[in-house]
Amino acid sequence: MLFPVIFGSSAERLGLVEYIAAGFPTMSGAPIFQPYGPEHLTVIALTVALPFLLALIIHRTKSRFLERSIAFTISALLLINYVAYLIVARHFGVSAWQKVLPMQLCDWAMFVIVVALCTGNRRWLEVAYFWGIGGTLQAVITPNLPFGFPDLRFISFFVAHSGIIIGIVFLMLIYGFRPRAVGILRTFIWTEVYFVVAFTTDLLTGENYGFLLHKPEAASLLNFLSDWRPLYLLQFHALAFLFFCALYLPFALVDLIQGKGMRNAGKQETAA
Repeated sequence: MLFPVIFGSSAERLGLVEYIAAGFPTMSGAPIFQPYGPEHLTVIALTVALPFLLALIIHRTKSRFLERSIAFTISALLLINYVAYLIVARHFGVSAWQKVLPMQLCDWAMFVIVVALCTGNRRWLEVAYFWGIGGTLQAVITPNLPFGFPDLRFISFFVAHSGIIIGIVFLMLIYGFRPRAVGILRTFIWTEVYFVVAFTTDLLTGENYGFLLHKPEAASLLNFLSDWRPLYLLQFHALAFLFFCALYLPFALVDLIQGKGMRNAGKQETAA
């Protein structure tokens, strides 16, 4: 599971969730998450359908006010959910401040998409696309989550992850946005900023945000990387860059196909 491992998505809250559960065995009566059960399939369907439905409404109404209202509502839900999760975590006994820092890359992706939603800035949307889509899509499809609906942790998990995807796709549909090749470099530079901040935080707190101090316990592609930390971090960077390229590849292929089509059409016009 490369994508969530790089971006700390499906695993981003898991350590905290397991910490809560371990500290409170009386919560064993909480509903158990059933992969691809009715609740999970409903979440997946809403994650896919909502941005298209909202974008369709905007295209039909041509209402700038409605567009901004939807964007601000998604932003508010993401931020309120984040704060609510911190409160719930404290309620379940997580008092160690270093365990709830916003130091997973998906946390940063959430703040970036909030900025993009509030400002409509395409550069921030581009960063949100590379950070958010790969880091949250697989978390929605294959969540590593022990708690089922209607547990608050189930709701918080999917509001956070589905909300990021809905916000990104909604803006892409409204603005006709698509990432550019230069966006890979721009996002990689911002990722380097994240790595420096997260790695410094890990060294100071002893946590493992971003899996920068050591590999995750769960099986992942990172297990194939070196055990020597300097080389491990270099390989990690290379893996992240290749991941960004993979996210851009569909758009590059479309450009290639369209470019060939335009060249062929030009040749036909010249021959005629």
